[in-house]
Amino acid sequence: MAQNFAHGNYSHTQKKARNSGGGRTPRDRARRTLSQNFLVDRHAVDLMIKAAAPEGLVVEPGAGEGVLTLALAEAGARVIGYEIDPLLAGRLAARTHDDPGIDVVRGDFTAARAPREPFAVVGNIPYAITSKIVDWCLRARALTSATLLTQREYARKRTGDYGRWSLVTVESWPWFDWRLGDTVGRESFRPVPSVDSAILRIQRRDEPLVTGRHSYQELVELGFGGVGGSVRASLKTRYAGVEAALEAAGVARDAVVGHVHPDQWVALWWRLCR
Repeated sequence: MAQNFAHGNYSHTQKKARNSGGGRTPRDRARRTLSQNFLVDRHAVDLMIKAAAPEGLVVEPGAGEGVLTLALAEAGARVIGYEIDPLLAGRLAARTHDDPGIDVVRGDFTAARAPREPFAVVGNIPYAITSKIVDWCLRARALTSATLLTQREYARKRTGDYGRWSLVTVESWPWFDWRLGDTVGRESFRPVPSVDSAILRIQRRDEPLVTGRHSYQELVELGFGGVGGSVRASLKTRYAGVEAALEAAGVARDAVVGHVHPDQWVALWWRLCR
């Protein structure tokens, strides 16, 4: 369930109407609290299934009305669908009661214990807790991939589409590949959110690109710490041979941290930390 957290126009009149309930039913107010925007476009569902290529066990955060849940099961996956809204969870559980490939759990996905067997995460997820869901995925030892329908801006930032790279992507890069998938327009949801979405694909690598997790993350965190205003200045506070390492990795002497490609961080680690 994609959540819309764009604020819109907060005029005095609108605030008053909102505070008085505006004629909304309790169900309308519950949906607004959860910011539920349901995927209603079959083409968008097909794009998610194609990107995820589901097989084996799939865990779905925010199963909602079950559009994606059913598609995943039809594609051959065993699905555990988490839904925090008790009404929706009950409806979906009743609808799929006779399907042995679907298990509906009423609860918070981010509080769930990750499966021990290999599994994938596939979901149309709440915008407002995207980072929390991504963090959960990155911590899950048996996760093979995560295919997430997120706010398009988030997906672009995490995959370097703006020409800059974020700490979470760089820090996890040796273990996970991040890819930007198809755009899904806001008209594919009901209610219609104020922004477009995109498919974010996070794939665990067969083999890590570095052999030392702690030393790699220390290197990256120091670089992102901002000491001295450049990667070069930051790294020189702790490491020897920084000039040669930067040149070998193809990093400019005055490069700012966001412009350093994750593969260049890996190259820096091999030069500075082995």
